[in-house]
Amino acid sequence: MTKFAAVPLPLPTSPFKARVAAPRKHFAVGDRVTHDTYGLGRAIGVEGDSHIAVLVDFGSRQERITPPCTGMFKL
Repeated sequence: MTKFAAVPLPLPTSPFKARVAAPRKHFAVGDRVTHDTYGLGRAIGVEGDSHIAVLVDFGSRQERITPPCTGMFKL
């Protein structure tokens, strides 16, 4: 027998807030960014129309950052 994971629906009278999905971050080539691990950098490439990955130059190294970009913020 297969068990399916059911997503509990919040009741309108519930004191607990329903989970809200975080908005997707969009980066463009040339954007200045900061990363929690790598520091300051500049976006030098964006893969795919739906931002599959962002290639960032951090000076001493280049990193490919994939979504969700939780540690990276646009300056």
